[in-house]
Amino acid sequence: AKFQRNLATRAVLFSAAALALAGLLGRNVLENFNISIWVLALTGGLVLFLVALQTVLQQAAGPARPKSDDPPPGLQLAYSPLAFPTIVTPYGIAAVIVFAALAQDSFEAKLVVTGVVLLILAMDWLAMLFAHSILRWAGTVLQVFAVVLGVTQIALGLQVIIQSLSMIGVFAARAN
Repeated sequence: AKFQRNLATRAVLFSAAALALAGLLGRNVLENFNISIWVLALTGGLVLFLVALQTVLQQAAGPARPKSDDPPPGLQLAYSPLAFPTIVTPYGIAAVIVFAALAQDSFEAKLVVTGVVLLILAMDWLAMLFAHSILRWAGTVLQVFAVVLGVTQIALGLQVIIQSLSMIGVFAARAN
């Protein structure tokens, strides 16, 4: 339990630092390279689509078998694979940069973005602390939920791509 708590805490702290850095630097990078919000959103949509597609396809293939020669788990797992890419995903960083750039100079908007990120990190931390109990009681339901969310993420990625292409002016969006 102590190892699990230390691992979860370190992973969330690494994640918080990475997301804060992404939010602070993201707007400057966008401005310096003259990248529009919509091009960044398109990139985030592509990454979300590809990662979600890969995840759904891996779920269909079945669980990976652990190697017998794997070293025992250590706190270095907090950085990778927990903080990166499990908690802080590439499309999550893109989303933080987009929201930070959209917030621009509005203190209230920045506060909302920060609050949402901290809430998500707190939920991640709690889920890691209680992972065994959660899986014992809701493991099968979570597997079904994971497939539904994976397909939904694929659709969301496509929606962001289509919306971004429309906003860039590649084509006119149709009303639903």
